[in-house]
Amino acid sequence: MTQELLNLRLSIVEGRYEDALELVDELEEMSKQAILRNIESLLIRLMVHLIKNQIEERLTNSWVASISDSILRIQKLNLKANKESYYVNSDEWLPFLEEAIEAAVAPASVEVLNGRLNAVQLSKQIDRDRAIATAQTLLDFTYRCSPKQLPAIITAHLAELPGGQDWYQGKP
Repeated sequence: MTQELLNLRLSIVEGRYEDALELVDELEEMSKQAILRNIESLLIRLMVHLIKNQIEERLTNSWVASISDSILRIQKLNLKANKESYYVNSDEWLPFLEEAIEAAVAPASVEVLNGRLNAVQLSKQIDRDRAIATAQTLLDFTYRCSPKQLPAIITAHLAELPGGQDWYQGKP
């Protein structure tokens, strides 16, 4: 990106404004791609924990913290600088979630049931539609809730997942 900025400066100084605008477009696209890569990484982390919850039918403080942090960070990253539009609109998540759940299988297999299932075995047990629907619901909250409200909304929703009531009530 440093080279692009130097080229932009040079284009402006030399009065090559069309070249400068092309460089601005390129820089904007690079920035957008970096943000989307960060969001995709958070989606994979989210899916790992939703897979663990689905297969083990329990929740832990660690899983809840990771799920909540992923959603909160996605909310911040997804909102463009103008504070009025998003990089990913609420109806555009499905392809991202489908990719994320597939990418999450291998890392989840290391953790689910203490690693007793390999990625192929785990993959056969996952209800992908259910995991994607849960993730979509959590993502939908990021459009409707303020950053201040969102943690409580996430917690309430997670308490409804398998094992969520036990976690919420502090039962082992």
